[in-house]
Amino acid sequence: MEEDRIHPFDKDDSRLRILYLYQMLQKHTDETHALSTRQIMEMMKAEHGITMHRTTLPKDVEALRAAGIEVMSERKRTIYYYLSDRPLSLPELRLLIDAVLSSKFITEKKSQELVNKLISLTSETSGDKLRRTVHVTGKAKSDNEKGYYIVDLINDAMHSNRKISFFYFSYDGKKRHALKNEGNSYTVSPYDLIWDGDYYYLAGFCDERSEVRVFRMDRIERLPLMLEEEATKRPRGYRVEKYTQEVFRMFATQEIAEVRLLCRNDMMNAVIDEFGSSVRTKSIDENHFLVTVKVCASPTFYRWVFGWGGLMKIEGPEEIVEEYKKLLCDEAKLY
Repeated sequence: MEEDRIHPFDKDDSRLRILYLYQMLQKHTDETHALSTRQIMEMMKAEHGITMHRTTLPKDVEALRAAGIEVMSERKRTIYYYLSDRPLSLPELRLLIDAVLSSKFITEKKSQELVNKLISLTSETSGDKLRRTVHVTGKAKSDNEKGYYIVDLINDAMHSNRKISFFYFSYDGKKRHALKNEGNSYTVSPYDLIWDGDYYYLAGFCDERSEVRVFRMDRIERLPLMLEEEATKRPRGYRVEKYTQEVFRMFATQEIAEVRLLCRNDMMNAVIDEFGSSVRTKSIDENHFLVTVKVCASPTFYRWVFGWGGLMKIEGPEEIVEEYKKLLCDEAKLY
Protein backbone atom coordinates (compact mmCIF):
# COMPACT_ATOMS: atom_id res chain seq x y z
CA MET A 1 0.00 0.00 0.00
CA GLU A 2 1.32 3.41 -0.92
CA GLU A 3 2.14 5.53 2.13
CA ASP A 4 0.01 8.59 2.75
CA ARG A 5 1.95 11.73 2.04
CA ILE A 6 1.40 15.11 3.63
CA HIS A 7 1.50 17.72 0.91
CA PRO A 8 2.49 21.28 1.80
CA PHE A 9 -0.23 23.91 1.52
CA ASP A 10 -0.19 26.21 -1.44
CA LYS A 11 0.11 29.82 -0.29
CA ASP A 12 -3.14 30.65 -2.10
CA ASP A 13 -5.04 27.84 -0.35
CA SER A 14 -8.27 29.40 0.94
CA ARG A 15 -8.00 27.52 4.25
CA LEU A 16 -4.67 29.17 5.00
CA ARG A 17 -5.95 32.55 3.87
CA ILE A 18 -8.93 32.40 6.25
CA LEU A 19 -6.68 31.38 9.15
CA TYR A 20 -4.32 34.25 8.39
CA LEU A 21 -7.29 36.62 8.26
CA TYR A 22 -8.44 35.46 11.71
CA GLN A 23 -4.94 35.92 13.14
CA MET A 24 -4.73 39.39 11.60
CA LEU A 25 -8.06 40.49 13.06
CA GLN A 26 -7.13 39.02 16.44
CA LYS A 27 -3.79 40.81 16.54
CA HIS A 28 -4.64 44.21 15.08
CA THR A 29 -8.33 44.93 15.73
CA ASP A 30 -10.81 45.52 18.52
CA GLU A 31 -13.96 47.60 19.02
CA THR A 32 -12.05 50.86 18.67
CA HIS A 33 -9.55 49.78 15.99
CA ALA A 34 -10.80 48.31 12.71
CA LEU A 35 -9.02 47.43 9.45
CA SER A 36 -10.28 48.52 6.06
CA THR A 37 -10.55 46.20 3.09
CA ARG A 38 -7.47 47.81 1.52
CA GLN A 39 -5.45 47.51 4.75
CA ILE A 40 -6.26 43.82 5.05
CA MET A 41 -5.35 43.17 1.42
CA GLU A 42 -2.04 45.02 1.79
CA MET A 43 -1.14 43.24 5.05
CA MET A 44 -2.03 39.84 3.57
CA LYS A 45 0.31 40.54 0.66
CA ALA A 46 3.14 41.94 2.81
CA GLU A 47 3.02 39.37 5.60
CA HIS A 48 2.03 36.19 3.74
CA GLY A 49 2.58 36.87 0.04
CA ILE A 50 -1.10 36.24 -0.67
CA THR A 51 -2.95 38.38 -3.19
CA MET A 52 -6.59 38.91 -2.26
CA HIS A 53 -9.38 40.32 -4.38
CA ARG A 54 -11.72 42.75 -2.64
CA THR A 55 -14.68 40.46 -3.44
CA THR A 56 -12.93 37.55 -1.70
CA LEU A 57 -12.72 39.21 1.70
CA PRO A 58 -16.48 39.32 2.46
CA LYS A 59 -16.71 35.58 1.67
CA ASP A 60 -13.81 34.81 4.04
CA VAL A 61 -15.43 36.94 6.74
CA GLU A 62 -18.69 35.04 6.32
CA ALA A 63 -16.76 31.77 6.70
CA LEU A 64 -15.38 32.99 10.02
CA ARG A 65 -18.84 34.06 11.15
CA ALA A 66 -20.24 30.67 10.19
CA ALA A 67 -17.63 29.11 12.49
CA GLY A 68 -18.98 31.22 15.37
CA ILE A 69 -16.32 33.97 15.31
CA GLU A 70 -17.83 37.42 15.82
CA VAL A 71 -16.32 39.55 13.07
CA MET A 72 -18.05 42.93 12.95
CA SER A 73 -18.16 45.23 9.94
CA GLU A 74 -18.94 48.93 9.62
CA ARG A 75 -19.26 50.95 6.45
CA LYS A 76 -17.67 54.37 6.10
CA ARG A 77 -16.15 55.23 2.72
CA THR A 78 -15.17 51.60 2.60
CA ILE A 79 -15.95 48.60 4.81
CA TYR A 80 -13.96 48.17 8.04
CA TYR A 81 -13.70 44.90 9.98
CA TYR A 82 -12.81 44.10 13.58
CA LEU A 83 -12.96 41.15 15.96
CA SER A 84 -15.37 41.59 18.87
CA ASP A 85 -15.45 38.19 20.62
CA ARG A 86 -12.47 38.52 22.95
CA PRO A 87 -12.30 35.90 25.72
CA LEU A 88 -11.62 38.64 28.28
CA SER A 89 -12.44 42.35 28.33
CA LEU A 90 -9.80 44.97 29.13
CA PRO A 91 -11.08 45.52 32.71
CA GLU A 92 -10.99 41.75 33.28
CA LEU A 93 -7.44 41.54 31.93
CA ARG A 94 -6.45 44.50 34.12
CA LEU A 95 -7.74 42.71 37.23
CA LEU A 96 -5.93 39.48 36.37
CA ILE A 97 -2.67 41.29 35.62
CA ASP A 98 -2.85 43.15 38.93
CA ALA A 99 -3.50 39.87 40.75
CA VAL A 100 -0.47 38.25 39.12
CA LEU A 101 1.82 41.19 39.90
CA SER A 102 0.69 41.45 43.53
CA SER A 103 0.99 37.73 44.24
CA LYS A 104 3.98 36.89 46.41
CA PHE A 105 3.75 33.22 45.44
CA ILE A 106 4.48 33.83 41.74
CA THR A 107 8.14 34.58 41.01
CA GLU A 108 9.24 37.73 39.17
CA LYS A 109 10.14 35.75 36.06
CA LYS A 110 6.89 33.79 35.97
CA SER A 111 4.87 36.95 36.69
CA GLN A 112 6.27 38.61 33.58
CA GLU A 113 5.56 35.51 31.49
CA LEU A 114 1.96 35.40 32.71
CA VAL A 115 1.42 39.12 32.13
CA ASN A 116 2.68 38.79 28.55
CA LYS A 117 0.32 35.85 27.95
CA LEU A 118 -2.62 37.80 29.34
CA ILE A 119 -1.81 40.83 27.21
CA SER A 120 -1.64 38.59 24.12
CA LEU A 121 -5.37 37.88 24.56
CA THR A 122 -6.22 41.36 23.30
CA SER A 123 -5.21 43.40 20.27
CA GLU A 124 -1.77 45.01 19.95
CA THR A 125 -3.20 48.49 20.49
CA SER A 126 -5.09 47.52 23.63
CA GLY A 127 -2.08 45.50 24.76
CA ASP A 128 0.11 48.60 24.52
CA LYS A 129 -2.39 50.46 26.72
CA LEU A 130 -2.21 47.68 29.31
CA ARG A 131 1.60 47.68 29.26
CA ARG A 132 1.73 51.42 29.87
CA THR A 133 -0.47 51.06 32.95
CA VAL A 134 1.26 48.01 34.44
CA HIS A 135 3.20 49.05 37.52
CA VAL A 136 5.25 46.71 39.68
CA THR A 137 4.33 47.29 43.33
CA GLY A 138 7.74 46.40 44.73
CA LYS A 139 6.29 43.60 46.83
CA ALA A 140 8.58 40.78 47.84
CA LYS A 141 8.18 37.86 45.44
CA SER A 142 8.90 34.18 45.92
CA ASP A 143 12.20 32.82 44.62
CA ASN A 144 10.81 29.29 44.34
CA GLU A 145 10.77 28.70 40.57
CA LYS A 146 9.32 25.20 41.12
CA GLY A 147 6.01 26.69 42.33
CA TYR A 148 4.06 25.87 39.16
CA TYR A 149 5.21 22.26 39.11
CA ILE A 150 4.45 21.85 42.82
CA VAL A 151 0.90 23.09 42.27
CA ASP A 152 0.49 20.77 39.29
CA LEU A 153 1.65 17.71 41.22
CA ILE A 154 -0.58 18.50 44.22
CA ASN A 155 -3.56 18.91 41.87
CA ASP A 156 -2.81 15.48 40.42
CA ALA A 157 -2.55 13.99 43.92
CA MET A 158 -5.91 15.48 44.94
CA HIS A 159 -7.51 14.16 41.76
CA SER A 160 -5.98 10.70 42.33
CA ASN A 161 -6.83 10.73 46.08
CA ARG A 162 -3.24 9.95 47.05
CA LYS A 163 -0.88 11.18 49.75
CA ILE A 164 2.18 13.30 49.04
CA SER A 165 5.53 13.62 50.79
CA PHE A 166 7.61 16.79 50.88
CA PHE A 167 10.26 18.71 52.79
CA TYR A 168 9.25 22.03 54.34
CA PHE A 169 11.54 24.88 55.33
CA SER A 170 11.77 28.21 57.09
CA TYR A 171 14.57 30.78 56.89
CA ASP A 172 17.28 30.92 59.53
CA GLY A 173 19.13 34.05 60.66
CA LYS A 174 21.44 33.86 57.65
CA LYS A 175 18.59 33.54 55.11
CA ARG A 176 19.34 29.85 54.59
CA HIS A 177 16.68 27.19 54.19
CA ALA A 178 16.26 25.32 57.47
CA LEU A 179 14.18 22.17 57.12
CA LYS A 180 11.29 21.74 59.54
CA ASN A 181 10.27 18.48 61.23
CA GLU A 182 13.90 17.84 62.26
CA GLY A 183 14.92 17.55 58.63
CA ASN A 184 12.39 14.83 57.86
CA SER A 185 9.67 14.99 55.23
CA TYR A 186 5.99 15.51 55.93
CA THR A 187 3.37 13.06 54.69
CA VAL A 188 0.15 14.87 53.84
CA SER A 189 -3.25 14.01 52.38
CA PRO A 190 -3.93 17.11 50.26
CA TYR A 191 -7.46 18.51 50.55
CA ASP A 192 -7.48 22.08 49.24
CA LEU A 193 -5.28 24.76 47.68
CA ILE A 194 -6.13 28.15 49.20
CA TRP A 195 -5.15 31.68 48.17
CA ASP A 196 -5.00 34.06 51.13
CA GLY A 197 -3.12 37.26 51.86
CA ASP A 198 -1.04 37.14 48.64
CA TYR A 199 0.16 33.62 49.43
CA TYR A 200 -0.86 30.15 48.27
CA TYR A 201 -1.45 27.43 50.85
CA LEU A 202 -2.02 23.70 50.99
CA ALA A 203 -4.51 22.40 53.55
CA GLY A 204 -4.39 18.69 54.28
CA PHE A 205 -4.18 16.00 56.92
CA CYS A 206 -0.60 15.72 58.21
CA ASP A 207 0.34 12.21 59.36
CA GLU A 208 3.15 13.50 61.58
CA ARG A 209 0.78 15.83 63.52
CA SER A 210 -2.37 13.66 63.20
CA GLU A 211 -4.45 16.71 62.27
CA VAL A 212 -5.30 19.07 59.43
CA ARG A 213 -2.44 21.52 58.91
CA VAL A 214 -1.68 24.38 56.55
CA PHE A 215 1.55 24.71 54.56
CA ARG A 216 2.70 27.68 52.51
CA MET A 217 3.35 26.51 48.98
CA ASP A 218 6.45 28.64 48.48
CA ARG A 219 8.04 27.01 51.55
CA ILE A 220 7.93 23.52 50.06
CA GLU A 221 11.61 22.76 49.49
CA ARG A 222 11.38 20.82 46.25
CA LEU A 223 8.91 18.91 44.12
CA PRO A 224 6.83 16.63 46.38
CA LEU A 225 6.57 12.87 45.84
CA MET A 226 3.19 11.38 45.06
CA LEU A 227 2.82 8.23 47.17
CA GLU A 228 0.89 5.08 46.36
CA GLU A 229 -0.91 5.30 49.69
CA GLU A 230 -4.53 6.43 49.55
CA ALA A 231 -5.24 9.82 51.13
CA THR A 232 -6.81 10.01 54.57
CA LYS A 233 -10.50 10.90 54.41
CA ARG A 234 -11.43 14.42 55.36
CA PRO A 235 -12.32 14.69 59.06
CA ARG A 236 -16.00 15.01 59.84
CA GLY A 237 -17.06 18.65 59.76
CA TYR A 238 -14.10 19.80 57.67
CA ARG A 239 -15.14 22.41 55.12
CA VAL A 240 -12.57 24.63 53.50
CA GLU A 241 -14.74 27.76 53.86
CA LYS A 242 -15.23 27.19 57.59
CA TYR A 243 -11.60 26.21 58.07
CA THR A 244 -10.19 29.33 56.44
CA GLN A 245 -12.48 31.55 58.51
CA GLU A 246 -11.34 29.95 61.74
CA VAL A 247 -7.64 29.73 60.94
CA PHE A 248 -6.76 33.42 61.20
CA ARG A 249 -4.91 34.50 58.05
CA MET A 250 -3.70 30.93 57.55
CA PHE A 251 -1.09 30.82 60.32
CA ALA A 252 -2.38 27.86 62.34
CA THR A 253 -0.17 26.81 65.22
CA GLN A 254 -2.56 26.79 68.19
CA GLU A 255 -6.00 25.35 68.75
CA ILE A 256 -8.98 27.40 67.67
CA ALA A 257 -10.45 29.66 70.34
CA GLU A 258 -13.63 31.73 70.49
CA VAL A 259 -12.43 35.26 71.20
CA ARG A 260 -14.49 38.34 72.15
CA LEU A 261 -13.29 41.71 70.91
CA LEU A 262 -14.57 45.10 72.07
CA CYS A 263 -14.26 47.48 69.13
CA ARG A 264 -14.92 51.10 68.30
CA ASN A 265 -17.73 51.50 65.77
CA ASP A 266 -15.31 52.71 63.09
CA MET A 267 -13.60 49.29 63.26
CA MET A 268 -16.57 47.51 61.67
CA ASN A 269 -15.07 47.72 58.17
CA ALA A 270 -11.82 46.10 59.36
CA VAL A 271 -13.70 43.34 61.20
CA ILE A 272 -15.88 42.51 58.18
CA ASP A 273 -12.86 42.63 55.84
CA GLU A 274 -11.13 40.06 58.03
CA PHE A 275 -13.97 37.77 59.12
CA GLY A 276 -16.78 38.33 56.62
CA SER A 277 -20.21 39.96 56.89
CA SER A 278 -21.70 36.96 58.74
CA VAL A 279 -19.49 37.56 61.80
CA ARG A 280 -21.41 37.82 65.11
CA THR A 281 -21.58 41.39 66.44
CA LYS A 282 -23.51 43.09 69.24
CA SER A 283 -23.90 46.80 69.89
CA ILE A 284 -22.64 47.75 73.36
CA ASP A 285 -23.18 51.51 73.42
CA GLU A 286 -23.22 54.44 71.01
CA ASN A 287 -19.50 54.10 70.29
CA HIS A 288 -18.68 50.39 70.66
CA PHE A 289 -19.67 46.91 69.53
CA LEU A 290 -18.65 43.44 70.63
CA VAL A 291 -17.63 40.82 68.08
CA THR A 292 -17.10 37.10 68.70
CA VAL A 293 -14.73 35.31 66.33
CA LYS A 294 -13.13 31.89 66.08
CA VAL A 295 -9.39 32.25 65.54
CA CYS A 296 -6.05 30.67 66.20
CA ALA A 297 -4.79 32.96 68.96
CA SER A 298 -1.31 33.10 67.50
CA PRO A 299 1.19 35.99 67.35
CA THR A 300 -0.31 36.82 63.95
CA PHE A 301 -3.70 37.45 65.58
CA TYR A 302 -2.17 39.49 68.40
CA ARG A 303 -0.22 41.61 65.90
CA TRP A 304 -3.46 42.32 64.06
CA VAL A 305 -5.16 43.48 67.26
CA PHE A 306 -2.16 45.59 68.31
CA GLY A 307 -1.96 47.20 64.88
CA TRP A 308 -5.24 49.06 65.44
CA GLY A 309 -3.68 51.20 68.14
CA GLY A 310 -6.17 50.70 70.96
CA LEU A 311 -9.33 50.82 68.83
CA MET A 312 -9.84 47.14 69.63
CA LYS A 313 -9.57 45.30 72.96
CA ILE A 314 -9.54 41.57 73.71
CA GLU A 315 -12.35 40.97 76.25
CA GLY A 316 -11.98 37.23 76.66
CA PRO A 317 -11.48 34.43 77.30
CA GLU A 318 -9.22 35.22 80.22
CA GLU A 319 -6.35 32.95 79.11
CA ILE A 320 -6.18 34.77 75.77
CA VAL A 321 -6.15 38.16 77.55
CA GLU A 322 -3.31 37.01 79.82
CA GLU A 323 -1.33 35.63 76.89
CA TYR A 324 -1.70 38.92 75.04
CA LYS A 325 -0.66 40.92 78.11
CA LYS A 326 2.45 38.74 78.50
CA LEU A 327 3.32 39.27 74.85
CA LEU A 328 3.03 43.05 75.31
CA CYS A 329 5.17 42.99 78.46
CA ASP A 330 7.87 40.87 76.81
CA GLU A 331 7.89 43.25 73.87
CA ALA A 332 8.11 46.31 76.12
CA LYS A 333 11.18 44.87 77.87
CA LEU A 334 13.10 45.08 74.60
CA TYR A 335 12.85 48.88 74.79
